[in-house]
Amino acid sequence: MAERSNRGEDPTSSRRMRMNPAPNSTVTELLTKYDDYQLFQLTKFYRHRLQQAIEEAVDGVSSLLTNKWIFSGQEHRKVTELMEKGNRVDTSKLLLSLVMEKGSQARRVMWESLEKMRHELPKLDKILKEIQERGADPCVYINVNREASELPSHLEDVQQKHKETLWVQAETLRVNTILIKEKVKIFQLIDRYAELTIISNVRDRILVEHELLARGRDHEKWREKHLQRELEKIRIDQLFQSSFSLRKSKSGSSAAVSGVPGIGKTTMVQKIVYDWATGKIYPDFQFVFSFKFRDLNTINCRINLRNLILFFYPYFGNTLGELWKNPEGLLFIFDGLDEFKDRIDFADNWRNTEPQSMCTDPECWCEVSDIVYSLIQHKLLPGCSVLVTSRPTALHLLEKAEISVWAEILGIVGDERKEYFNKFFEDQAVAAAVFKHVEENEILYTMCYNPSYCWILGLSLGPFFTQRNRKQQQVPKTITQLYSYYIYNILKNHGREIESPRDVFLKLGEMAFTGVSEKKIVFRNGDLIKYNLQPSQFLSGFLMELLERDDSIQSVVYTFPHLTIQEFLAALAQFLTPRPNDIQKLLSEADSEEDGRYEIFLRFVVGLSSPQSARPLEEFLSPFLHQTTCQVIDWVKEKVKGQIGNTATETGKRNLLNTFHCLYESQNKALAQATVGSLETLAFSGLRLTPIDCAVLSLVLGRCDTIKHLDLNQCYIQCEGLQRLENVLYKCQRLSLSFNELGDSGVKLLSAALRNPGCKIQELNLTNNNLTDSCAKDLSSVISTNQSLTDLDLGGNRLGDAGVKLLSVALRNLGCKIQRLSLTNNNLTDSCAKDLSSVISTNQSLTDLDLGGNRLGDAGVKLLSVALRNLGCKIQRLSLTNNNLTDSCAKDLSSVISTNQSLTDLDLGENQLGDAGVKLLSVALRNLGCTIQRLSLGYNTLTDSCAEDLASVFNHSLTDLNLDGNKLGDSGVKRLSVALRKPDCKIQ
Repeated sequence: MAERSNRGEDPTSSRRMRMNPAPNSTVTELLTKYDDYQLFQLTKFYRHRLQQAIEEAVDGVSSLLTNKWIFSGQEHRKVTELMEKGNRVDTSKLLLSLVMEKGSQARRVMWESLEKMRHELPKLDKILKEIQERGADPCVYINVNREASELPSHLEDVQQKHKETLWVQAETLRVNTILIKEKVKIFQLIDRYAELTIISNVRDRILVEHELLARGRDHEKWREKHLQRELEKIRIDQLFQSSFSLRKSKSGSSAAVSGVPGIGKTTMVQKIVYDWATGKIYPDFQFVFSFKFRDLNTINCRINLRNLILFFYPYFGNTLGELWKNPEGLLFIFDGLDEFKDRIDFADNWRNTEPQSMCTDPECWCEVSDIVYSLIQHKLLPGCSVLVTSRPTALHLLEKAEISVWAEILGIVGDERKEYFNKFFEDQAVAAAVFKHVEENEILYTMCYNPSYCWILGLSLGPFFTQRNRKQQQVPKTITQLYSYYIYNILKNHGREIESPRDVFLKLGEMAFTGVSEKKIVFRNGDLIKYNLQPSQFLSGFLMELLERDDSIQSVVYTFPHLTIQEFLAALAQFLTPRPNDIQKLLSEADSEEDGRYEIFLRFVVGLSSPQSARPLEEFLSPFLHQTTCQVIDWVKEKVKGQIGNTATETGKRNLLNTFHCLYESQNKALAQATVGSLETLAFSGLRLTPIDCAVLSLVLGRCDTIKHLDLNQCYIQCEGLQRLENVLYKCQRLSLSFNELGDSGVKLLSAALRNPGCKIQELNLTNNNLTDSCAKDLSSVISTNQSLTDLDLGGNRLGDAGVKLLSVALRNLGCKIQRLSLTNNNLTDSCAKDLSSVISTNQSLTDLDLGGNRLGDAGVKLLSVALRNLGCKIQRLSLTNNNLTDSCAKDLSSVISTNQSLTDLDLGENQLGDAGVKLLSVALRNLGCTIQRLSLGYNTLTDSCAEDLASVFNHSLTDLNLDGNKLGDSGVKRLSVALRKPDCKIQ
């Protein structure tokens, strides 16, 4: 109310008198034209999205507000302390709360600060672009003064009846189960619903055929790299009536939510309906009508919207005419566009020209597809809101539709996965045990993004932690083992329903393999007849029935619940056939397909050669053919042998990694030892590796004796991936881990491997890994104790002076073996020069020190030079490139060059030594005691004035001189060339 009181008695009229800012004005221009009340409403409206947008730079925002005297020093410390604890979400919430409490000036300064930071923060830039495009008075498009139409009293009863009906329909969740005799269990929705991560745009609408494979790499990539920085989360109560869903006109708002099979689209719709019916969300919607496209498929005649609603909600009777009068109060939900029998293509121009295809009146008789089309396009009941869900396969149909919000369900992330299992199992001890097993196995853990895979995990793993006689058995570690127990549990509970399960699985597997080969996931009665399969209760455990209409004839089609189940059964059939063909030929042909259709199939085949995967199935299906198992193992051996040295290209690396995945599925230690035991070099640089990939590499490296070089540069494995490799890294002599976003927590993990008594690591590259002084203590403990590490590259991080202070203590330790150390680009200043000097003076192993790209300055060099003149100094190579050095430090450098007897390589490039600095250096370089052989003075603002000084040093120890990037000119080059031609010149 305080905000409005500043506006006078009639704020709305004064707002009408204002000149509205033009669209596409800069944000700065808009801010000068917005009054305090408008800015208050704008901030309040975007507050939730701003919290996400500034999470990555909340300390920077706080600093700008402190510099502008908006925040006190104490408030700034409160923000930064919370951020340092790693809780960015709460930190951004705190900052915005402080801003909102402080009033209009604070909000204005905050928006001005955000404008300065927009290009660093993609989410923020997106918000500011929206504000620029809308331009006009924010209170208009925010619609803050719009009051929802009151529901006429004679509709209150039918609304109450409708809410009660939806409540009853949506409050329970039907869950299929194979572990007990009843096939369906009923749960309360609120007890089983797991929150899903939904992003406010659809990433890429290209069809992804294989959801598990795609989400092993693609999903992890997007979730880790983009979710925090670029992708905006959106809640189910923000699909409408929020800053995400501003209507471009009064015609209405439509939202489309995409997601792969089993990700939770239908359950999300059920939650929206339930929350509306219970009064938790969307109070402005007076009525919500929810339809499933698979139900709409049963309507085979022309119909109007009135009768369509009455077909599913008959209690509305004659009241619908009243509802049409206020379309803004209506929300229509259509779930599962990909299952609709009719094609709705919004790019079809004929719909706009053919009168019979346009449905503009709820009483108009037309096809169901025309009703859906007209509602989404706001031709029918303009002003209403529409929500459509779809798999990515059908999303292209909506590209030309009038969609206000595009969203995609990423699935379950982080702690939401644990919550799923807590709700899946009534016994929380079992839930904790199952989740712990899943969490420790990255293959299984990554599957948990999809609720349907969580369901399979729960069904398959639950018995191992609930049945006493199963506890001693090996719990599944691989997806092959997992699916084996999935099938095992079906056979155990329903195997008596068929006479010959082996024959049924052989036929089902052969049909599944044909589907994999032809990229076919939908099967018809003709397919079942071809493979002598009869629809049955038992078969329904593997094939889902779907209704489909073709040429106005309704029929039943079948699909496997997941593509992975189809692929598993296809692989299983290879071990059940009584007359095996050449399995190696089949595997080689499948492997030669470049579109990836056989990738998971191949993993399953190799996995089923493992006794752990085969044993539970053999209990019901009789023993697998030993001949087939042996041929599969031999095929893997040859495949690894052919790929191991072919990793120069990304394709070669990917192929080898896929084969390693097969090895992992086999869990065959002897096979792994035979194929990779003598491996010396393994290079995957530049190939993004997921935690699953790292778990696989861990198995492979575990079978190796010693790895000369493991190159994982630019693989973005992050701390999560490193954790999977932790137990085997000590075997590597040369370990390259640059550009992996390991962070301080990653170094903590790595230090454990480096402290391993058997550690063989000699060279370690950790450049560009977001390291700070927080990890310096862990690095120090390694430097002090490790007896193999001689080469350590920490360049491109943010260790700072505080980090170097801690490292220097370890580097002075008598047990330190480090010979080469790189601290390039680490925000070092002259404040750490004293610590570095102490290392240079005392360390007897360090011979190569790279300090380039810092800010040591002349004062820092002055301190370093004292140590470099010390008789105990062993430094042979020193780099001080790009350190803000001027001619003021040349005297100190000269004294080092004159007296140091070990220094042979000095890099002073990219500074500002100038001609005056070179004059002083040249005196020292002519000294008979000078040992410098290689000197770099590139990019030092040198001119022809120093050419004489440079020429004078050519006849001494110097063999390599770099003068790139200077301005010596023709005359300078001419003078140098004369010196180069002299017989006593040593320059090479």
